[in-house]
Amino acid sequence: MPEYKAPLRDMRFLIDDVFDFHGSYAAQGASDASPDMVGAILEEGAKFCEQVLAPLNRSGDEEECQFNNGVVTTPKGFKEAFAQYAEGGWMGLAADPTYGGQGLPHSLGLLISEMVGASNTSWGMYPGLTHGAMSAIHAHGSEAQKQTYLTRMTAGSWTGTMCLTEAHCGTDLGLIKTRAVPQADGSYAISGSKIFISAGEHDMSENIVHLVLAKLPDAPAGTKGISLFIVPKFLPNAEGEAGERNAVSCGSIEHKMGIKASATCVINFDGATGYLIGEANKGLNCMFTMMNHARLGTGMQGLCLGEASFQGALKYANDRLQMRALTGPKAPEKAADPIIVHPDVRRMLLTMKAFNEGNRALAYFTAQLLDQAHAGGSAEQRAEAEDLLAFLTPICKAFMTETGLEVTNHGMQVFGGHGFIREWGMEQLVRDCRIAPIYEGTNGIQALDLLGRKVLGSQGKLLRGFTKQVHKFCEAQAAHPQLKDQVAQLASLNQQWGELTQKIGLAAMKNPDEVGAASMDYLMYSGYVTLAYFWLRMAVVAQRKLEAGEGEAAFYQAKLATCEFYFKRLLPRTAAHVLAAEAGSACMMSLPAEHFAL
Repeated sequence: MPEYKAPLRDMRFLIDDVFDFHGSYAAQGASDASPDMVGAILEEGAKFCEQVLAPLNRSGDEEECQFNNGVVTTPKGFKEAFAQYAEGGWMGLAADPTYGGQGLPHSLGLLISEMVGASNTSWGMYPGLTHGAMSAIHAHGSEAQKQTYLTRMTAGSWTGTMCLTEAHCGTDLGLIKTRAVPQADGSYAISGSKIFISAGEHDMSENIVHLVLAKLPDAPAGTKGISLFIVPKFLPNAEGEAGERNAVSCGSIEHKMGIKASATCVINFDGATGYLIGEANKGLNCMFTMMNHARLGTGMQGLCLGEASFQGALKYANDRLQMRALTGPKAPEKAADPIIVHPDVRRMLLTMKAFNEGNRALAYFTAQLLDQAHAGGSAEQRAEAEDLLAFLTPICKAFMTETGLEVTNHGMQVFGGHGFIREWGMEQLVRDCRIAPIYEGTNGIQALDLLGRKVLGSQGKLLRGFTKQVHKFCEAQAAHPQLKDQVAQLASLNQQWGELTQKIGLAAMKNPDEVGAASMDYLMYSGYVTLAYFWLRMAVVAQRKLEAGEGEAAFYQAKLATCEFYFKRLLPRTAAHVLAAEAGSACMMSLPAEHFAL
């Protein structure tokens, strides 16, 4: 199994030098998030992930969760690790101090989430789902609900879920059948069944707080008739502690390809007591608070598993001896050269490195936007951050998981036949990553959201909010002595982005299928251009550091070399995506459905 080491050097490069998190924290009044405090948190988080979570990753995959008469038992060590996590205050790192949190910036919580996900993705699902539920309760719950639920979830004694999907409907939530019948005491009787509920039942906390989408008896049809309810496994007693068992049960757990130590449950509600959160029939709005949190977290999983895979592949490529370099022996004292000397292995490793480090920059930029949206200076600045978040969220979720899956596949390939063998641990990373493009809205849905709702639906406003940033950057760096060619390449693609959008939009006015036909290629194009922007931002900083003689020269040289690889070997993929996006829908839609099997 790859031995995970938190990439603290690369993380610090982004937060210190590229995005200046510390300056942002000071501007937002987050005085507790001093450079020394942030450094200490990262160091302690790395120790916990490397020493506690990483050793449980393979054993958890092999043992899996166990289901017995409605009771789910997590793999050995999981419960103890969660208790240690809660005791260390990690659950409440970025939570509201009013309810027991430490009130540190959201971006700092995301840095810890990266290390958690990279060291043990399955384990990370349990606190990850809880954070999503906490965000929804904090945004839409009553003060009494916050006091009852957030205080205990922040402490880690209670955990949370999102109960959205049903067997007959996936993303189309307007079709849900779960019902909520008003009761005389102001509560609701919730009846129905939900599937694919991550962390829906387990033995790691005293109580599980389900956030459940259901429909009232008089609800309008479709998505306009959805409400959101808090349905705890154990009903709070007069003191607010877990009391009587609610009519909530786990019917089964799924037997999955990956993330086997994360309990994915069928949850049945048999007249369970629930409490409305937010307004009646406005549950979709409340749901999107936690869905957007989950989508960013899912995008991070692509980065997390890609990082773990790269670390394993890099070590193996330096150790494994096979053949000689085409240009002559590089290790003549050995029987053969390490495989890292071979160009195709270099291609795979550099692809992994370029996607991981580019995706990390995208994720951290998005995390900084989360801070600005919650605690930015003016209302206008907060609104601008919200718009950028809305635009980048589907790119984060879909592009980072698509490329994360490519990275884990490359990692397995570097090992050759050994990569296919379970004992090396590389195939687990592929299996664990495969779900990420599927859940929290499949990547096809994310692509429709980006092109149809965020870009065309805003008449291009959200796209321009980002491309203007890219344009200003390119103008400022147009004469950069070392990077001007890459800057010109990015500027050209940035302009093409708008032209491609206009072309698809005009075609869609005649045939709405054009949006669906072009959307996935459009999203991937958007992702590649977005990463090019962040790679150049990193390269500009690295070049400046080299010229000033600051820090480790090898680190900055590696940044510049990887940036060059990205622009020459990965960014050209945009050309294929443009051709495919412009090809139209006819070649997809002309074949009658009944002829597919002929």
